[in-house]
Order: sequence, then C-alpha cells, then structure tokens
Amino acid sequence: MSDTNHARRGEAMVGWQDYVRAEQFLPWNAERRVFRMKVEPNWMPGSDRFWYRVATRDGAEFVLVDPETGTRRPAFDHARLAAALTVATGRPYDARTLPFDRVRFAEDGSSVAFDVDGTTWTCDLETYTCTRATGEEPVAPPPPRSPDECTLPSPDGRWVALARDHNLVVRDNETGEEVALTSDGQPEFGYATPILSPLLSAGLALPEYGQYPLAQLFPAAIWSPDSTKIITHRMDERGAGKFHLVQSVPLDGSTRPRLHSCTYPLPGDDPVPTAELIIFDVAGRQAIPVDVPPLHQLYYGTPLMRRRGEMASNTVWWSDCGRWVYVLRRERGYRSMALYEVDAATGRSRVLVEETSETPIDPSLTWGPRPNVRVIEDGAGVIWFSQRDGWAHLYLYDAATGELVRQLTSGPWVVSELLHVDEAARLVYFTAVGKEEGRDPYAAHLYRVSLDGGEPELLTPEDADHIVTISPSGRYFVDTYSRVDLPPVSVLRATDGRMLCELERADVGLLEETGWRPPERFRAKGRDGVTDVYGVIFRPSTFDPSRSYPVIDSIYGGPQTNQAPVSFADIGRGRSAGFWHAQALAELGFIVVMIDGLGMPQRSKAYHDVSYRNLGDAGLEDHIAALRQLAMRYPYLDLDRVGIFGHSAGGYASCHAILAYPDFFKVCVSSAGNHDHRLDKASWVERYMGFPVEDHYAAQANQALAENLQGKLLLIHGDMDENVHISSTLVVVDALIKANKDFDLLIMPNRFHFCGNDPYFVRRRWDYFVEHLLGAEPVRGYRISPAPEE
Repeated sequence: MSDTNHARRGEAMVGWQDYVRAEQFLPWNAERRVFRMKVEPNWMPGSDRFWYRVATRDGAEFVLVDPETGTRRPAFDHARLAAALTVATGRPYDARTLPFDRVRFAEDGSSVAFDVDGTTWTCDLETYTCTRATGEEPVAPPPPRSPDECTLPSPDGRWVALARDHNLVVRDNETGEEVALTSDGQPEFGYATPILSPLLSAGLALPEYGQYPLAQLFPAAIWSPDSTKIITHRMDERGAGKFHLVQSVPLDGSTRPRLHSCTYPLPGDDPVPTAELIIFDVAGRQAIPVDVPPLHQLYYGTPLMRRRGEMASNTVWWSDCGRWVYVLRRERGYRSMALYEVDAATGRSRVLVEETSETPIDPSLTWGPRPNVRVIEDGAGVIWFSQRDGWAHLYLYDAATGELVRQLTSGPWVVSELLHVDEAARLVYFTAVGKEEGRDPYAAHLYRVSLDGGEPELLTPEDADHIVTISPSGRYFVDTYSRVDLPPVSVLRATDGRMLCELERADVGLLEETGWRPPERFRAKGRDGVTDVYGVIFRPSTFDPSRSYPVIDSIYGGPQTNQAPVSFADIGRGRSAGFWHAQALAELGFIVVMIDGLGMPQRSKAYHDVSYRNLGDAGLEDHIAALRQLAMRYPYLDLDRVGIFGHSAGGYASCHAILAYPDFFKVCVSSAGNHDHRLDKASWVERYMGFPVEDHYAAQANQALAENLQGKLLLIHGDMDENVHISSTLVVVDALIKANKDFDLLIMPNRFHFCGNDPYFVRRRWDYFVEHLLGAEPVRGYRISPAPEE
C-alpha cells in the first residue's frame, strides 16, 4: 500500500457516535421524523368522498375530504371522541394517539365505527357518545387463527368460501350450513389451495412475521360480482420438483432439526404445477369446467391467490356484469400472451387478443402490478398493452373480430400504468414516463387520451414524479408529487387536471434538524458514451467536500424494477428500506450511489432487452462508467475504494460485480443472492433468462467466476429463505473453497428472504465496509435497536 493510501486511511476513524448517527437514519427511525408524507384515500361506499389518516408531529389525524365541494376537514372531533371513548371504556385515551387506524363511516355520516382491542365501537358524531357495537362486522378483521378462519366473503355477504382438506367449501352466513363444492380433492391435486412456500405449507410462523403464514391460506378463488358463482382452480402438483429447507434451530427448543418441503418449480422443469380453472354455480352446486389450457404455475402462489382477504389476482378477473371471466395467459418463456373471454354459464372460451414476439412480452412495465389490459364496452373492445413498436403503448382492439382498431398512444416514451377508462366520455387515463422533454425520464405523469384517437393530454403539470389514485366514479383523483429534492405534496384534482384543494404538504423539518440533506438525482452516460443513465447519490450529513470518500454501490439489478429512487415519495412505494439504508451507510463515512443501467425497465424495449438472457450483465458496465464520470465531477469520490452490496437479485449482481470486475470493486456484501439461476424460481428466471435452459445459464452463474475473487467478499443467507434457496449461496461457497479463495460467510438461522432490516444483519454489513473499505476499526458489538412492533 502506498504512503498516500496509508495517509488517506489514517484519516478514517469511526466511533460510537458515528454508529449512533447512522442508526437514526435506519428506516424505522428516519420515518418517525417525517410527517404528512402521503395520502391513501379510503373511498366511502357509493361516493367519491374519502377519509385518510396522516401522521403529524403530534400524533395522527383522520381527515375527511369531499371532492364535490373541494374541501378537507377533520373527520371528527378527535378530542371529543377520545373523551367519549375514555368514558365508555374506563381507560384513558388521547386525541393525538387514538387506538385505531381504520374507521367506517355510516352512510349518512352520522357516526363512525372503529375497533379497539378486538371490540367494535360506534361513536355518534352529534352527541359524541361511544357504544359497543353488536352484530357488526369488525372494521379491521382480526388476523385468522386457523385455516377455517381464512374465509372469502361473497360480495353480498351471504356466503363465505374456504379451502379445507384440499376441497372448496362454502358456508351460508344466515344458516351456518356448509356445502362442499368439491369432494375429490387430494394432496398435490386439490382445489382452491395455493402452492405455498416451504414455511407456509409447514405451518411455521416466526415471531417477527406474526400471522404471515395464515395470511396466505385464503382460498384461491374469486366470487362473481352477483355472488352466484365462484371461480377457482384445481392445482396439479403431482410429479413437480420440490425444494427442502432444514431448520437447524427449531423455535420450540427441539434439538432435532426439522425438514420443510414444498413444490418449487425450477427453470426448465417438466412437469411443473398447472392450474385448471373451474367455475362453480353456488346455488345449483354445478361445476363448469373452463375451456382454457391449464395455467403453468412457476412459483409458489396461484393466479387466484389472496392475501388477508385482498385480491392479488393479476391473471383472472370477472366482468362487472358477471357474465364473463377474463383470463390472461402466457406461455413458458413469456414470448406469447393471449386474453381469453370465458362464458361463465358454459365455460366456453375464445381468444380476444393474442401477441407473440422474439423476446418476452409483459402486460406492464414492471413485475407484479395489475396488467395494463381492460375489456370495455360490455365486452366489445379491448385495451391492450404492447411494446411491439419498441416502446410501451396502448392499443384498441375490436373484441368481436380480434382486429386492431387503432394505436392509442405512440412516441419515444412509455405508458406506465393504465388507471381508468371513462367509457361514457371515451377517455383513457394512464400514467407515463419519458414524455415530457427536459424532465427526468423516470418521473411519472398522468395523461388522458381519447378512444377515438388524438394526442394525450397532460393532467399533472408539475415537474415531479406523480403517484395517482383515481376515485370510484373517475371524476377526481388524488395526486402526490415529489422529487428526491422536493418533499411530497398531495393535492385533490378533478380529472380534467383542475386542482380542487391541497391535502398535505410533507413536513421533514425534524429530519433536516439532524443535518440531513436530500440525496442528489444525477444523469451520466452509459457504457456506450451515448445513452443516458440515471441514479442517486447519498452523502453523509457531516459531508466535507475537502475529504476523500470511499464509494459504495447499492445495487439490485433485477430487471423487473428500478433501484434508484425518482422522488422522496418513493419511500412510500416499498422502497423506503433501500433509501434509508443507503443514507445510514453514508453516515459512516461513505458516498453511496444507486444507478439504473441498461437492462432495467421503464425505458425503450431495446433498453430493457439488454438484460434478456443476460442477467450477468446487471448494468454493471454502466455503473462503472457512471461512477468514473461522477468522480470527475466530484473529486472527493475515491474510485480506488469502491464497494458494492445487494440483496436477492442484488445479491447476485453484487457478487457478480466483484468477480467479473475485480480491479474496480474491492469489497462486496452479497445477501440472499440467486447466484445460479438454475436454482431459482422458474417464473422470474424463465422470463429474464429465457426458456428452454441453455448454456448461458451456467456461464452466468457466479460460481463460474470464483477463480477471479481478489477483494473482500461477505456472503449472507437465511437458512429459512423461502424465496431464494440457501443452496444458491452454498454453490458459490463450494466453488470458492475449491478455488482456495478467502471469503466470509454468515448463515442466519430462522431468517426468511426479506431479512434486510434484521439489526444484526445491518450491523455486520456496516462493520464489513468500515473495516475493509474505509480502513477503520468497526465499533465492535454495537447493538442496533430493532424496528418497533406495529
């Protein structure tokens, strides 16, 4: 090591106070310093009125909004309600910390119901007297305690459906009578039951996950809107491959390890589980087979799966009239997609729209959201999402003939989410990114376009990223807009874009008092020197531009979603953990970056297809190119000391980085990585690595590069990882041992896949970068306080 480097490292000192400062930016601590961040409307039945609950410095407020008058006001007198509840229960309550977070208003607004300790109360909003409700459904149903409590209510409330002993059962709520709609279900060939994860199928619940397992046991079925029929499937798992997890430290204190097994399809497997769709006429007890080829089930989960009673289906749905069922089916390899219309009375089907491609077809830009496909005009038309012209756009089809009527949107930008269709006005509402010149191409705006053609109309003009929720009638929408340097502002608008009132303006004052400043969104050129790539750079609150800082790349690399936040409101989209973990790590004396390189979504089809059959790319060359440009822009970035970390697909990408580019990346913490895609879930892998499995799978496996390791590598995996099996890490361990390489390994007993907030995990990652990248002595044994229980 040179004297210069010795001197540089001599400046690096990390003390207890640095760890304390970093800890205050962990997600569960930082989020307690931000208020009025978002508005999640709860629409009132038969109305566009809504209420929401918002966190404030003094506690929480319930707010009632009437779009007709453009007004917002307290949903009730919080102080009077707290006093009334105190009198009714004999327990003291404070207006700022009411003991509930959900309410249900009477239709005339005269009272409000809420749950406290399992009891439903009703408060008269004129007299402010609280009474114990009798015979009323809980405002927030309690978590189920047994599979029989995992019931699916019909829309009219008369029936509930449940899965029992591999069969589908319905219960009449009026009489209590139960009717088994099926009787021939059997293990691995049952009705209405999902393919569960190893832990869920074994009934294993970890304390920090509460009722997580039972939340997955709701029957895989969907009621028709008129409550007369229910669609389910018969899942055939027979002969499909299994995965096994050995629980070495059983939670009940047993000394004998336990084995948990489940069906887990791997890329290229044959057979894989299939779901055969069936409709049941509940009153007539009649089974109606659905004339659609069985759906391949390439991961645990099902097309009809529900979580805590909320629909999670992205594949099957009923028409509003209940006459039709629509099924979106993709072949293995994802290069063919078809929309089927099924007659619910007969089960007969026909294909409305079908598309094939040389590369995968997606029903939306990112993995998981509702497909951007709608059947409109009582089944006469179909709005179809396609990237056939190189960009993601909407197309209108004639459902009777299957012929294209017109392309609704076009240009070098992409439709992100189809939100609403106003059939009477013949208007389609959608969000899109990249359309506004001179703005961040990842910032979403709301538009509308006519079904009869024409240019889209911009409805959210602010130069920011917009999160939009449209009211049930389609006449109004809530818009929360933000950038990484602009805290969220939430407003109510009419669907012509007119602002009706401001709802909330985020308060980040307490965060700023810590010295925190927003991260910086940046643009750089990718590997080709031409294509723009975007990212975010996090600096410590004690930032000193005269110092030299090691750089840490926080990478995900999974091409189904982007890593770098576009706005401060992104922390409300499930990205909070990554945002704040980056800031916390920066506080220890690093510059942390997130970059979205080529192969990631929300750009052109060609940009995204860089990752197809090529997950080993992970945009890493773009990361390196961008970091070199940032170092020229900001000389305090020390590119002789670059580290990288990531989890899941980021675990794969970070490990691949230190093995494929050992001269650039010097330290890596790789957790829960799917290092060999032949060992990961078929659903995700076959979409991005292709089907069938060919030689490129083996070539891009991280163990193939084990000989290249030069820097410091820490591998972490939970032994109960139900998503990415621990074998994915152990094959890399085996290869590193065979290559006689030094590395570090942490196996965490009884941790599921999503263990990134585990305090010990976080501290060990901090220590590793402090010691091996910063060149300082970690604060040994520092104990991070866990997130408080909800």
